[in-house]
Amino acid sequence: MEIKRIGLDLAKNVFEVHGVDEAERVVLRKTLRRGKVLEFFAQLPACVVGLEACGGAHHCARKRSALGHDAQLMAPHRKSNKSDRNDAEAICEAVGRGSMRFVPVKDEQQQAVQMLHRMRSLQIAERTALVNQTRGLLAEFGIVVAQGLGRLRARLPEILEDGENALPDLARELFADLRERLVALDAQIGAYDRRIEQLARASAVAQRLMRLEGIGAVTATALIAGAGDGRQFANGRQFAAWLGLVPREYSSGGKIRRGRISKRGDAYLRTLLIHGARVVYRHLGERADRKSQWLRQLAARRGVNKAVVALAAKHARILWALLSRGGDYQPVAA
Repeated sequence: MEIKRIGLDLAKNVFEVHGVDEAERVVLRKTLRRGKVLEFFAQLPACVVGLEACGGAHHCARKRSALGHDAQLMAPHRKSNKSDRNDAEAICEAVGRGSMRFVPVKDEQQQAVQMLHRMRSLQIAERTALVNQTRGLLAEFGIVVAQGLGRLRARLPEILEDGENALPDLARELFADLRERLVALDAQIGAYDRRIEQLARASAVAQRLMRLEGIGAVTATALIAGAGDGRQFANGRQFAAWLGLVPREYSSGGKIRRGRISKRGDAYLRTLLIHGARVVYRHLGERADRKSQWLRQLAARRGVNKAVVALAAKHARILWALLSRGGDYQPVAA
């Protein structure tokens, strides 16, 4: 039995394997328990192994590559009549297509940095929920605090120390607990921020990326962890498309229509780039370089939000060039 290509459907405990030969005939269908998967692939001759990019996929791909197989990750695909066996067959078919785009396999360090970013995002989301809940609970007692994390930080100690605001003792105790939780979250997020700054200072690539306006340590380290050296993309537009920053296309009958950005791909990286572009716009001032003039004219013509997203897409292309080709960012003068 000579296997050319295998589709592997990942699961918690039971894995489905689907293999074809050079003539695209099905030569292998097998169900494996998790503990037997590595042993099974160790006994197979080297072949292409397709996997969906999901939880644990990068680890599995590294293990298959270590055994001599050509592990290829791709975005999830589905056939009708969903089942694990059908998924394995669909993966096997998809990995053989010449037009298929594959997800780069991340190394352990990239995944560790991504984990740091995810933990930071989790803590920020928890802090936001805590602030909103606290403001809502205070409003129940007639105490209104303006929106904003800084305003609540400043007001909470005053509210807790004010003996004339008619807060019941129990409520005062609970608000004190909420304040302690807010302080703890601030400290944890600050620790994560400092760790990210350390990673950025230790990375020459991150230092080069941070020379681009609107790119700080968080965005630079997240890009390196998510995209590696960027060489899996043929050009900057492919990279921007991977981030969901290119327009959706609706074309028929020779007419090309483009709509809003696709929002496909990595939402976290896309959000960071858009936030960075918004900071650049806010500090535009009277800058006269070519990019600033373009941004100012675009905002006047199409509106600020569209101009900010367009700048994020432009930055994505520049960042791809810096990642894949090296060199330093050089602003273009007017």
